[in-house]
Amino acid sequence: MHAVSDKSVLREKVLADRRALDPHVRATADRAICASVRDLLRSGRRPGRPAVHAIRRTVACYVPTDGEPGGPTLPEVAHGWGDRVLLPVLRSDLDLDWADYTGPDCLAPARWRLCEPTGPRLGVRAVTTASVLLIPAMLVDRAGARLGRGGGSYDRALVRVPRRTLVVALLYDGELVDGPLPTEAHDRHVNAVITPSLGFLRLV
Repeated sequence: MHAVSDKSVLREKVLADRRALDPHVRATADRAICASVRDLLRSGRRPGRPAVHAIRRTVACYVPTDGEPGGPTLPEVAHGWGDRVLLPVLRSDLDLDWADYTGPDCLAPARWRLCEPTGPRLGVRAVTTASVLLIPAMLVDRAGARLGRGGGSYDRALVRVPRRTLVVALLYDGELVDGPLPTEAHDRHVNAVITPSLGFLRLV
């Protein structure tokens, strides 16, 4: 098992690389990620039937902070397919509650530069209703091991999610790595990623 400090070094490297991205390069990458999210959600629709007539899915998403893959329009991209979109609300114990995304006007600034929905809280188990989860990550390896920010919030949430659920980490190019990432017993894997160059890629 690798030391936890290894994770800290990796996080600092990723954060530095993201800060160094040219704003125009980042904006182009975010548009490519959102296009792949649209393609992924559209592919789940029945051929020949418009989204408004399809079975409404629940998609769990997030509001990217500055420098996180996807950009600020990500929730609206998911919402645009007529899906119910859940967004996380960080609790004081670092677990994730959830609330409905109903449009940009439902968002408000929160702790730690987060942006969160203001609607009724649905409880930590609301995420179990989602058929697709779009989650943040800093690095993911080819086996699906995910390096997050270090708070363990998404690890707690993913424990509750059925194994059949599609869990997709959004990354910038270079953040899907071949070698194994350091992991601990509480770490939860993802089964797919989206990057600007690769688009959607299922891992396991």
